[in-house]
Amino acid sequence: MLKHSLFALLLSAVAFASHAEEANSASDDNTAYIVDNLYTFMHSGSSKNYRIIGSVDAGTKLTQLSAQENGFIKVIDDKEREGWVEAKFVSKTAGIHQQYRTLSEEMSSMQQQLRQAQIDLPQLQEQNQMLTDQNSVLSEEIAQLKNTLTSERTQKQQAGAKEKRQLLTYGGAIAFIGLFLGIILTIVLSRRKRYDGWA
Repeated sequence: MLKHSLFALLLSAVAFASHAEEANSASDDNTAYIVDNLYTFMHSGSSKNYRIIGSVDAGTKLTQLSAQENGFIKVIDDKEREGWVEAKFVSKTAGIHQQYRTLSEEMSSMQQQLRQAQIDLPQLQEQNQMLTDQNSVLSEEIAQLKNTLTSERTQKQQAGAKEKRQLLTYGGAIAFIGLFLGIILTIVLSRRKRYDGWA
């Protein structure tokens, strides 16, 4: 069961990574990155003569707001600061730092999901055992009900057959008694007529 869960989690991770790769390749043209192995300064205008707002670390993801102007590009950095950085330090491809950060976040998320799956697994196994036990109990009750139904049906059939036999017996007895009374009545009436004739 645990192997199945881990396998499903691994498939989810592969699908997620593939989806992330597609999303990165299909991202809009406004996404850019500071190149690796250096940091650069952000200026308030499109020249080094403008005030320095701050520094932007290598690999930082940017949102590009304008085309190149005087060798500078207007961007918004990951701290929501808006300013200008030198275009030569900006790349459309994520650097190693950004890729490492993204992969680390994905790995952390997958590890959390794995830990949660390991926590949920005993509970799921317990629920599965409980449902199995309930299914066994219900199967036994159904079998008992079937046996009871069959027994009642047999008893009804036997009772019906017995009742038919009793009705036939009673009918035969009544017919015999009627015939016997008819014979006696005929004999009595014939003798009475004979006596009346003698009189």
